[in-house]
Amino acid sequence: MAKDMNYAEILQKQKIFFNSQKTKDLTFRKTQLKKLKQLVKNNEKLLYEAIYKDFKKSEFETFGTEISFIYKDIDFYVKNLTSFAKPKKVTTNIVNQLGSSKIYQDPLGNCLIIGAWNYPYQLTLTPVIAAIAAGNTCMIKPSELPENTMRAMAKLINENFDAEFLYVVEGGIEETTEILRLRFDKIFFTGSPKVGKIVYKAAAEHLTPVTLELGGKSPAFITENADIDVAARRIVWGKFINAGQTCIAPDYVYVHEKIKDKFIQKLISEIKKRNYHENAEHYCQIINERNFDRLERMIDREKLIFGGEINKETRYISPTVLDNVTWEDAVMQEEIFGPILPILSYNNLYETILKIVNNEKPLSAYLFSNDSDEQKMLLEHLSFGGGCINDTLMHISNDNLPFGGVGNSGIGHYHGKYGFETFSHQKAVLDKSIYLEPELKYPPYTDGKLKILKKLL
Repeated sequence: MAKDMNYAEILQKQKIFFNSQKTKDLTFRKTQLKKLKQLVKNNEKLLYEAIYKDFKKSEFETFGTEISFIYKDIDFYVKNLTSFAKPKKVTTNIVNQLGSSKIYQDPLGNCLIIGAWNYPYQLTLTPVIAAIAAGNTCMIKPSELPENTMRAMAKLINENFDAEFLYVVEGGIEETTEILRLRFDKIFFTGSPKVGKIVYKAAAEHLTPVTLELGGKSPAFITENADIDVAARRIVWGKFINAGQTCIAPDYVYVHEKIKDKFIQKLISEIKKRNYHENAEHYCQIINERNFDRLERMIDREKLIFGGEINKETRYISPTVLDNVTWEDAVMQEEIFGPILPILSYNNLYETILKIVNNEKPLSAYLFSNDSDEQKMLLEHLSFGGGCINDTLMHISNDNLPFGGVGNSGIGHYHGKYGFETFSHQKAVLDKSIYLEPELKYPPYTDGKLKILKKLL
């Protein structure tokens, strides 16, 4: 049984299984994806109960932000897998005539997927789905912070898949440290930049390629040309879903000084309308006491204009708005990752964007404006992983867009075809005819050959 093996033995079994070529068979991949989908469907109740124990997260929100992503991704890959896996013919240049050129999508091999705690099902299993679609095996390490969801995923996978193909490792830092010593063909990590550096360093020991999905302080801008009602509604939703524990949540808001007071009124009205009280089904609790204490320290009571209600026993922090915030405040020194929204004001959008350019590149950015010049200004001057104009978070829901960070907010991307490519090697092959080959490239070299070479190249 897999539970009696050590991690090195499990990985060795996965290497043997991968080398058997079975995972390269498209029928095998589709079968495993459909099996995973059916297992999730059959065990939805188990998954809902586990995440409720960890987050007090409702069935509605769990389906919308977690389970639906799993179903959507599986359906997407089952539908498009044959097309993605087919060798792509590309143009062959003149010096390689007569010949043809193709790019083959080779699975990388044995993958390690390290998931994040804030959306434990989505951020653990969607990269696994992409890895399966690309023809790999996976060792899976969910975050231990939501321990009930970790156990639920271990039960789901370890009891229904052979360890030589998929295996979930339970445990914390000790277990993660142990498996990071092993040599994988790919490591996919979702989490903080701090831990991402540890993973990257461990991978470097084996020259293992890594995708890092990290985070950062993602800004939202509200300009004079914004629809303030829409901006308030969509920022409140994007900020306070999952109690703000979302890597792409708007971390802080820059509002033009002429409309700041009006925007704040709309913002507070929208928060009140959504009724994020302590026992609300649609509002989650903070993951643990350590993060609760960290967030509590960020709330500057002198700058508090709304919210600030806390209950450590239930790990409840109400949606909290801070005004007149500066970059020197504690809340601006790190990614918030909680239901605290700092408001900053500006009078020149270009100068404000340049201030942010001097900081670490954010995972996301959001602009609320109906002015095309303002939209162009943000897109041309600010580097960020991905984002929205006149919305928040929803770019993650489009399979045709790559999802990933840049710089300190991440390396690499996935979702849709980009996930398939992330777990594949693009193998370049030139198929050359054995007929009609000129002597140009062969010695002896002459001035005449050189002239022809210069014209060709």
